[in-house]
Amino acid sequence: MNTLDLLKPRPGLRVLVSGGAAGIGATIAEAFLQADASVYVCDIDPAAVAQANGRHPRLHAGVADVSVREQVDRVIDEARDALGGLDILINNAGIAGPTGPVDEISPEQWEQTVSTNLNSQYYFLRKAVPLLRQTSDSPAIIAMSSVAGRLGYPFRTPYAATKWAIVGLVKSLAIELGPSNVRVNAILPGVVQGERMDRVIAARAQALGISFDAMKEEYLRKISLRRMVTMDDVAAMALFLASPAGANISGQAISVDGNLEYL
Repeated sequence: MNTLDLLKPRPGLRVLVSGGAAGIGATIAEAFLQADASVYVCDIDPAAVAQANGRHPRLHAGVADVSVREQVDRVIDEARDALGGLDILINNAGIAGPTGPVDEISPEQWEQTVSTNLNSQYYFLRKAVPLLRQTSDSPAIIAMSSVAGRLGYPFRTPYAATKWAIVGLVKSLAIELGPSNVRVNAILPGVVQGERMDRVIAARAQALGISFDAMKEEYLRKISLRRMVTMDDVAAMALFLASPAGANISGQAISVDGNLEYL
């Protein structure tokens, strides 16, 4: 096989992307569609799901709150039926969670962040792993963590706690599922351009009592390359991990962050 061919995911892959109708998830879904995969996405936003449905003949979409186990069970069943099985699970859905001192974060805010960011990953895994074991075509799980899964993140403790937990989950599952030929990796995006990051910057600026521009400049100073990454950068890493070039990569937490030095 030509070395360049190793970088291309096999046409016909069956891919499920949670939180895949907008943002990073939608960019990942589109990248796999361009690579001739069939893709099912779920999202909590009915309007985003409605826009996704019908946009591409190999794209299927459904509404789901991933923090609710019964809704995730339904998504897995719908994806299996729509795609005829499953080769790649991309556990992408998540929320930013609250910004503030830990003693001012309510139990409800903490529990919502943990339920959406961490519990949902388990809900997808418990139903998807049996399907992945059934496919012989290099099945893989890609979990979306964050650079906050390798660095401390003051005033964002619920978010950071879930993202560190995802890395531990991935490293444990890679050992558990390796004998079944299922690869498991985490992607740790850094400061990603877009509306969501703008909201995070604005919330943190408010918590610290500084301007949005000053807060944004502080984020950029922490990045060795002095620039944010794009959603396409993250999608490219997901494609690589699903390609033959990634066939022997498992149990890794891979940062796509321009070398974010600290948070």
